Amino acid sequence: MELFWNAITTIANSGLFKAGAAAVLAVLQEVSSHPAKSPAVSQWPSIFSGLEVIINRMTLSHRDPGSSTTLYDLLVSLGKGHAANISLADIRMELDYSPGTMLFISGMALEHSVGPWLGG
Repeated sequence: MELFWNAITTIANSGLFKAGAAAVLAVLQEVSSHPAKSPAVSQWPSIFSGLEVIINRMTLSHRDPGSSTTLYDLLVSLGKGHAANISLADIRMELDYSPGTMLFISGMALEHSVGPWLGG
């Protein structure tokens, strides 16, 4: 999946892809110089420096403090058969967040939440 999300990021925001790829490359170069290098780091498939998985949970309205206002977070809804919405409070918008939805937002700039879902 990470390679697919990398490809989508290349199309949606090439600057984000380049920044992420450069950051991951810098980490790989740093780690490879250490004798006790981690195989997990050397095989990291994503241009994002971290992944957070939230399973079957509502998320209260929040901003992502470790994020950047100039780069985007990729939010992905996976699974099947559920109906959900994601709310962007700052711009008073509610979007469909059913399975297969991918959304780039500045998680630090935009307050966001996912409410209860039906089914699935």
